[in-house]
Amino acid sequence: MVILAFPPHEYADHYGLLAIGGDLEPASLLYAYRNGIFPWPSDDSLLTWFSPLQRGILHFENLHISRSLKKSIRTKEFQCAINHDFDSVIHCCAESANRIGQQGTWISPAMIRAYKQFHREGYAHSVECYLEGTLVGGVYGVAIGHFFAGESMFYRRTDASKVALLYLIQHLALQGVHYLDCQMVTELLASFGATEVSRRHYLRLLQAVIDLPVLDFSHQEPTAVNLKSFASLIAQVDGTT
Repeated sequence: MVILAFPPHEYADHYGLLAIGGDLEPASLLYAYRNGIFPWPSDDSLLTWFSPLQRGILHFENLHISRSLKKSIRTKEFQCAINHDFDSVIHCCAESANRIGQQGTWISPAMIRAYKQFHREGYAHSVECYLEGTLVGGVYGVAIGHFFAGESMFYRRTDASKVALLYLIQHLALQGVHYLDCQMVTELLASFGATEVSRRHYLRLLQAVIDLPVLDFSHQEPTAVNLKSFASLIAQVDGTT
């Protein structure tokens, strides 16, 4: 049965746990994300929903791109794509032993099925990173209006997930998006400039963009990325524009 309501955010415990149960139907997921709530099950048998007191946000004005990442982009022939292979990305995220800052089996079979359907309905999207024609990294998340929540990422070659994330940020920034919902700040996201904001502040940010025009996540074939392709974003970070 589709979820029609959640308890008030203030009912969440100190871990952010707000509710237990329900389903992962697209309408339920849509309702949750529109209200600043996300599923984070501990396994495939217990569905839990969270609204943390502190929320991870990456404001693009605070974006940091390290010298080592710039060097990696310069020296490796990465290619990035959009919604080219969503299914593989979510499976790789679920299987990856090096999924940054995330542990356990929260990307359960039920979650995989649900987000594949969410993708087919136009809400979940992926960015893939390829090297020599092989998928080596990626990130997926949820877009509603001008809001995007990153869910998970993986890498099989050094810096591949970072390149995918950078490609996603540029894609969002070019459409007028100013921040990425990280949910929680991991070491990797902190290195990009992510910080925590209060739940109240986060909900204000969310409501300001959730009903704006839908972001363009049209399918895109793998395209070569290099420092030139990230020029506007890097110039903004370096303060040269």
